[in-house]
Amino acid sequence: MDPKSAVAEMKEEIISLRRDLHMHPETAFTEERTAGIVSRRLRRLGYQVREGVGKTGVVALLDTGRPGPTLAIRADMDALPLQEAPGRPYGSRIPGKMHACGHDGHTAVALAVATILAQGKDALRGRLLFLFQPAEEVLQGARAMLDDGALRDPRPDYLVGFHVDNTLPAGRVGVRAGIAWAAADKVALTFRGRSSHGALPHLGVDAITMAAYAVAAIQNIVAREVSPVEPAVVSFGTIHGGVAFNIVAESVELTGTLRTFREDVRSFLLERLEAVARGVAAALRGEAALEVLGGCPPVENHPEVATVVRRAAEETVGPEKVVTPELFTVSDDMAFFLREAPGCYFTVGTYNPAKGATGPHHSPSFDIDEDALPIAAEVMVRTVLAYLGGP
Repeated sequence: MDPKSAVAEMKEEIISLRRDLHMHPETAFTEERTAGIVSRRLRRLGYQVREGVGKTGVVALLDTGRPGPTLAIRADMDALPLQEAPGRPYGSRIPGKMHACGHDGHTAVALAVATILAQGKDALRGRLLFLFQPAEEVLQGARAMLDDGALRDPRPDYLVGFHVDNTLPAGRVGVRAGIAWAAADKVALTFRGRSSHGALPHLGVDAITMAAYAVAAIQNIVAREVSPVEPAVVSFGTIHGGVAFNIVAESVELTGTLRTFREDVRSFLLERLEAVARGVAAALRGEAALEVLGGCPPVENHPEVATVVRRAAEETVGPEKVVTPELFTVSDDMAFFLREAPGCYFTVGTYNPAKGATGPHHSPSFDIDEDALPIAAEVMVRTVLAYLGGP
């Protein structure tokens, strides 16, 4: 099997499918159309398919019947609740929903890889497992699939996946051994005081004032209590409170995210976040409570698998175009899968100003250089052949 020619023959199909999925985005745990396309195609290729894994996930197995390892490939399918900027002929047809992170491309590439390897089954050994995952954007889909036994039978020996990257020029591939993406925690802080007339604030306890002081004080944790060479992020994205312009607010809720790379730093930040919030609230005669609403661990690539993927990438684009990316403070629940089997999550550059592919991830203007998708497919095929190649 020649991976380059096999992928080249599928290039137009990859792009066509990506555009179809882009026009019909589905958000977390509603990916029914996408899952249906995936399931039908895989069944036609001879895969053993399980639907409804983790609600809308799909698991597909190709068993060569010959002894060898089991390799899993993961692709996420969900879109974002975002209105796409107009102007593209393949723009979203669903108001308020958009593939603004490239999961449409991930799904299209994984189906192309599944097709190529099914057609070349006689050249393989062992078993190939595909995981089409829902709800990555809310960091819940991987856990849901695992709870439904996605990796239970068979249990993979290795696991790989990729993400398009609009911070990396098209034509380049990023592979990083060890921790590569941050852990994420979603948190909610609730401040409680006592309402009163806005003209008589001394009779109340102002929750908005507590929240305002707490936001500033919490940033000081990162600035002054975490080592300056240790990456850590605390960002608050929402604030809700109060009922009227002339009433002192009785309660305020902040929600935000923590991004860390080490468990001890994560635990420290959560502990200090709660302590500072409670301390500020108490100083202002109120109360505060912290709730951790979920998240995921860091993405950690196994060094040996990363070496195999890097070699596959070098064979695809040449050694000079394979880079070691900086640490990402973004997160991905691929991390849960990588805790179950040694694996590697690599990135493929899709940034290209000449094609208008410059918008950042999660923005209404996001788009990719689609010529990068065959690169991802070829790296995947070569990685599979490195582990399962040979009759």
